[in-house]
Amino acid sequence: MIAGIGIDAVAISRMEKWINDPSIMDHFFDGEEVGIINGRGAGRLRSLAARFAAKEAFGKALGTGLGGITLRDIRVLNAVNEKPELNLRGTARKAVETRGITRTHLSLTHEGDTAIAMVVLEA
Repeated sequence: MIAGIGIDAVAISRMEKWINDPSIMDHFFDGEEVGIINGRGAGRLRSLAARFAAKEAFGKALGTGLGGITLRDIRVLNAVNEKPELNLRGTARKAVETRGITRTHLSLTHEGDTAIAMVVLEA
């Protein structure tokens, strides 16, 4: 059963400041995510924007926003086939467990100056 759906859009140009500010990057992303983002070369800003949009979409899918959730606990990693996946730990894991969420789905895209993420949660 679908327990929540969330979508978010982020302006890619907004990420130009973020990518060069270690304090912002450290606040929102863990080291593994930063490694993936930096490995995207010319697509770094698109990757950063899409991953941030995924975190926001996750909060919307929960229906509670991100209050009480550490953003670094919502990790966007890639499966072997490069498919992006939510990897939840700590406060994010507790939020889904409390709500009986058993499965997450994530889709990322970007066009022009916009990155979009959609999250579907199943219970």
